[in-house]
Amino acid sequence: MKAALCTKYGSPEMLKIQEVARPIPKKNQVLVKNYATAVTSSDCYIRGFNVSTILKPLMGIVLGFRRPRQGILGMVFSGEIVETGKNVTEFKVGDQVLGFDRFGFGAYAEYKCISATGLLANKPNKMSYLEAAAIPYGGLLAQFYLKKVIGKRGKKILICGASGAVGSAAVQLAKYYEMQVTGVCSKANHEMVKSIGADSVIDYSNDEYLHGNTIYDVIFDAVPAGARKGKGHETQCKKVLSEGGRYISVRQGSPQFAQKDLILLNEIFEKGMLKPVIDRSYPLAQISEAHAYVESWHKKGNVLIEIQT
Repeated sequence: MKAALCTKYGSPEMLKIQEVARPIPKKNQVLVKNYATAVTSSDCYIRGFNVSTILKPLMGIVLGFRRPRQGILGMVFSGEIVETGKNVTEFKVGDQVLGFDRFGFGAYAEYKCISATGLLANKPNKMSYLEAAAIPYGGLLAQFYLKKVIGKRGKKILICGASGAVGSAAVQLAKYYEMQVTGVCSKANHEMVKSIGADSVIDYSNDEYLHGNTIYDVIFDAVPAGARKGKGHETQCKKVLSEGGRYISVRQGSPQFAQKDLILLNEIFEKGMLKPVIDRSYPLAQISEAHAYVESWHKKGNVLIEIQT
C-alpha cells in the first residue's frame, strides 16, 4: 500500500510517499480502507519536533529521537472496514467509519488498523468521507474543553482562533449549548465564522476587545501554540472575564476522549448543528504541500488528504 512516511524530524519535505506492507488486524482490531485523513497542527508539531528544549528528551523517549518510531503519522481517518479481527463484534466488514488514533497514528496511508473499542464510530449516511475526516480532531478537542462550561446557557463566550479546526467546531458546539458566541479571527474569515453561528466577530489584529467594556463568562483560546504571537494573552484575556468566569486554552492539560464523545459529535452533525469547515484538500502525493499550508497558520477549518479517489 502507499503511505506517507516521516523519514526524519524536520520540514514538510521529510514526508515521503513509499510502498509499505498492508497492516494485518489483531484479534481486537479492524482494518479500515482509508478514504480521507486530516493534516492537524499536532501532526505538524510531531513531524517538526516542535516542542520546547526542556520537553524534547521526553518527546524523544515517547516518539523516537531522530524520527518517529511509527513513521506513518496522521491521527484522523475515515473509510470502510474491509477486515475484522476474530474477537470483534462491534463492527463488521462494509461499515463506513470515522476515527481518531491519537497515539497510534498511521492515518497517512491507504489502510489503517485500530482497536474496535477505540475512538471509532459509524459514519452517518449523510456525512461524506471528507466531512468525516474533518470532524474528529477539532470536534473532540472543542468538546473536551467546552465540557468544563456546559450548563452556562445564555452566558457569553469569547472564542479566540474561531476560524481554525478547533475554533470553528467550538463556535458551533457553544451555540448547540445555547451560549452567546463572539469569535476572534482574521477579517478575511469573519463571514465564515458568522455563517457557522457566531453572534458577533472581532478582528484578531485589533486587541481593543481585551480592553473594552464587554465582559465574558467564558474565554476559550483555541489558537495552537505555534500560531500564537507574543506573550501575555492569557493575562490580558482575564481582564475581560467576569467574576467566577473561566479561561480555557487548548494548551492546558492533556485531553481525554471516549468513543461516546465521537458518537455525540455524529448526533450533533445529524441534527444540523455541526458542519465541519473544510479549507481545501490535497491528494496523498501532495502531503508535504498540505503540511506547509497548515504551518502557514492561515488556514480556515480543516485541511484534508484524499487517499482513495
